[in-house]
Amino acid sequence: MAKSVKPIPDGYHSVTPYLIIGKGRASEAIDFYARAFNAKEVMRMPGQQGRIAHAEIQLGDSRIMLADESPQIDAYGPDHFKGSPVTLLVYVPDVDATTKQATAAGASVERPIADQFYGDRTAGLKDPFGHVWYLATHVRDVSKEEMEQHMHASA
Repeated sequence: MAKSVKPIPDGYHSVTPYLIIGKGRASEAIDFYARAFNAKEVMRMPGQQGRIAHAEIQLGDSRIMLADESPQIDAYGPDHFKGSPVTLLVYVPDVDATTKQATAAGASVERPIADQFYGDRTAGLKDPFGHVWYLATHVRDVSKEEMEQHMHASA
């Protein structure tokens, strides 16, 4: 009898981001994510001409997949589209320290660190490959009513 296979493999969640890195820089991106966010490389599958066909990193309790751009399958990095329409939000223990670490590694600040009305302290960053990251540390619990009140007051 065949062994039962889990529909979601160990180490993965229901949603897993897959980043396409332009200009053959996926290997460089893996190194950047390690320096900026303490990501750990899980696997790397080489492609043609020294490119990465598929790789995975672990950031906190989440996996992120990535690969070099591959026009043959319409997989392009953010530069191809003049930016990325997708933002990755990552909860970290200390948004101030992680923002400092990420900018030292080469990220640029798109939105300065600030306390938000919904209870998070956040910063918006762009990595050297065009992907946008929001870092957040939850600093206080806020009720739905309080959030709605703030939204209506600032509208």
